[in-house]
Amino acid sequence: MSRKKPDIQNLGDNLKKLSIITEWFEGQEEIDIEQGLKKVKEAAVLIKASKERLKAVENEFEEIIKKDITKDK
Repeated sequence: MSRKKPDIQNLGDNLKKLSIITEWFEGQEEIDIEQGLKKVKEAAVLIKASKERLKAVENEFEEIIKKDITKDK
């Protein structure tokens, strides 16, 4: 069974999913270990994807700034 990789282009969706996972943990009186492990794994994938997207956005901003600076010279 292959896992679907989250859409790293949609940072907002990833953050919403992480919030839902957090709320799930907060709402549990006793956490089922197997369910908890699945949630942690899902969160880890979302966090990694979000970091990758944030880095890509940072790089885009840097490119825009470089172009604007060289344009003014």
